[in-house]
Amino acid sequence: MNAPLAGLLPDRAFGGVLFDMDGTLIDSTGAVLRSWLRWCDEFGIEPAALAGSHGRTSINTIRDVMAARSEAEQAAAHARIREIELADTDGVVALDGARETFELLDELGVPHAIVTSCERELAGVRIAAAGLPTPTFVVTASDVSHGKPGPEPYVLGASLVGVPPSECLVIEDATAGLVSGRAAGAGGLLAVLGTTPADVLARDADAVFESIASIHWRTLLTGR
Repeated sequence: MNAPLAGLLPDRAFGGVLFDMDGTLIDSTGAVLRSWLRWCDEFGIEPAALAGSHGRTSINTIRDVMAARSEAEQAAAHARIREIELADTDGVVALDGARETFELLDELGVPHAIVTSCERELAGVRIAAAGLPTPTFVVTASDVSHGKPGPEPYVLGASLVGVPPSECLVIEDATAGLVSGRAAGAGGLLAVLGTTPADVLARDADAVFESIASIHWRTLLTGR
């Protein structure tokens, strides 16, 4: 399907939708905070050092906050945060509208994918914990050499759904993901609130919504 996005982006057409996961489709905020605070305590990192890391891969975050430490220490720290996060799914739930949006896109025949900074095993654990159906295509940090904010994740997502990036709509909740989508050449960038202030998201997004549930998908994708 390649229908015009009515109203917000009237001069653009979209054949696929690419969703970020945490903070966009799934609320994992509690688990993420608990996991990284525990990790910071174990590795002697000030939690404030993690500011602005939402939406980035764990290894990129670790390389930044542990830049003065050896590669072996960084690797051990990466293995540990993976272990901690996989064990904590308490309170991980689907956000309002996520399940219904997937069902509607299937009904409309619009190909879609999840494009997340989580590694593959963690993405699977959180999708299952949230009770979301797993879309045909899921791009994770395990599938790319360079994660968000670089373009590779969304370039790969567009390739998998069989739609050029310029005809894909990217849905994000974080600056790193919006920058990634723009760098990939996405035709449209929509942001949802939850983890990042609206004024910050508005710097990079074409429009900002309260949540996935507040996006009128049928109207946007079919004009009806």
